[in-house]
Amino acid sequence: MDGREPQSSTAAAARYTLPPSRLASEDILFCIDVDPESLFEMKNTSVSGRPFTRLESIKQAILLFINAKLAINPDHRFAYFALGKSPFWLKKEFSSDVDSALAAFRGITVDSSSAGHADLTHLFRVANHEAKKSRSQNRILRVILLYCRSSVAPQHQWPATQKLFTLDVIYLHDKPGPDNCPQKVYDGLVDALEQVSEYEAYIFESGQGLTRVLFRHMCLLLSHPQQRCVQDDIDIPKSLTKKSLTVDLVPADQECVPVSSQ
Repeated sequence: MDGREPQSSTAAAARYTLPPSRLASEDILFCIDVDPESLFEMKNTSVSGRPFTRLESIKQAILLFINAKLAINPDHRFAYFALGKSPFWLKKEFSSDVDSALAAFRGITVDSSSAGHADLTHLFRVANHEAKKSRSQNRILRVILLYCRSSVAPQHQWPATQKLFTLDVIYLHDKPGPDNCPQKVYDGLVDALEQVSEYEAYIFESGQGLTRVLFRHMCLLLSHPQQRCVQDDIDIPKSLTKKSLTVDLVPADQECVPVSSQ
């Protein structure tokens, strides 16, 4: 007898180890809707009292996202697309420079011919091509679509077997009415992201016209696709409402010992 206690087979079986892994840096392609509905006003106003448009709020939200994402990992890179009647490049080269976003924003013009039609097929082709280049550099590609049309569901033709990138969506829309059907559009966007996404994809929508809601959704998209829970399990942001304080009563038969400050 060597005096050592035998190791429990149950304890050995209960051990779990998670092998270390490194999250891939992201190439993020923003696709900004430039339909005339992107010029619809939000409820928030500027210092001068003029309401912000959806497009102006989207630009602010993207800058917020980029600065926060680079604070997490300065190796992330960004490029910019616009969606009119069909998608087109605003700035093709992926860059970690915030000024590249400002340069892309200067190239945005609203496409009045886009009303009634939105085809994402070309966007998916471009994303698929860029994803292959990202993979060759041990990176992953994500597309963030910011969509503003309340009655036009996007169309696409894409094989379900090709999933080389992840598609996130933020959908700003009007409230349901006789001339629009945002639920139908939302369902079409869900179908698109489920068909093309490699990792867990998120979609957030708002018909409230509040900039803070857009910013909150954008902050949720900071989560890395390789490290996400399913969207239904998201429990952030937490409510800021005050919770009633609960007082733990000490039984009378227990002595309270003061903590010395020395």
